[in-house]
Amino acid sequence: MSSNVGLSTPRGSGTSGYVQKNRSLLKPRDKAAPYPQDWEQTKHRQRQPDPEILEHERKRDIEVKVMELRDKLEDEGVDDDEIDDRCDGLRRKLEEDHKAGKDTGPNARTLKAHQVHDLAKAKIEESERLRKALGISEDYEEGSHWRKQEERLRESLAQREREDEEHLEKAKEARRYKDESD
Repeated sequence: MSSNVGLSTPRGSGTSGYVQKNRSLLKPRDKAAPYPQDWEQTKHRQRQPDPEILEHERKRDIEVKVMELRDKLEDEGVDDDEIDDRCDGLRRKLEEDHKAGKDTGPNARTLKAHQVHDLAKAKIEESERLRKALGISEDYEEGSHWRKQEERLRESLAQREREDEEHLEKAKEARRYKDESD
């Protein structure tokens, strides 16, 4: 074995023990543009949840609660018609709660990693609460502070140049009056 590469011993392997790279699977690299030319493409964009999947999960949660009630009532030995009535009532109540806005959905802390759409929705809501708490406007554009700061700097430099020119003009006029009076 040379430099900890290859087999410790080639015995029984049917090879000489010489190690080579497999260059047949190497992908050609794009030498023309290693970095994206469009900087808008590199900006962070928040993942948007799919509303259809969120709606499906909400309906599924309702049906799970209805089935839990059905199982509980069946175990208690309640009549089938009574079970159907109570299950329909619970289903209607949960739907009305959702329409009224009382149903807030799952807690963001209890979400699992596979619930990506719920996590994305929770993240958007959290970002919105944070934006409101910090007083950031809805039309805020990332990096706009630096552009405004650069504009103020340019304006102050332009103002200073105007003031310097005015000062030079006054100094020239003062010299001219001094020369005329001599």
